Amino acid sequence: MPIIKSAIKRVRIEARRQKRNTITKNRYRELIKEFTALVADGKTDEATKLFPLVQKSLDMAVKKNLLHKNNVARKKSNLAKMLGTAPAAKTEKKPAAKKAPAKKA
Repeated sequence: MPIIKSAIKRVRIEARRQKRNTITKNRYRELIKEFTALVADGKTDEATKLFPLVQKSLDMAVKKNLLHKNNVARKKSNLAKMLGTAPAAKTEKKPAAKKAPAKKA
């Protein structure tokens, strides 16, 4: 146990932070498990409704410095692919129409 007054206070502060961080981590982990279970069961409508909540919880973890932003970006991308709502899958580019050559007068 610490003897110095500031070290004692630091222990109390770290305990509060650890509790708060654990709540946030459990929240996004449970949501991801629920989301993947819904996708695995083929309940895409329910999974689609849950997806914004999963994203919000992951963004909150970034805001609280629990996860790195690139890690969260990768997780969100993989979840979107799992659901089938990846932006690349939705948007298909059509080939550009060829213009007729201009006639010389």
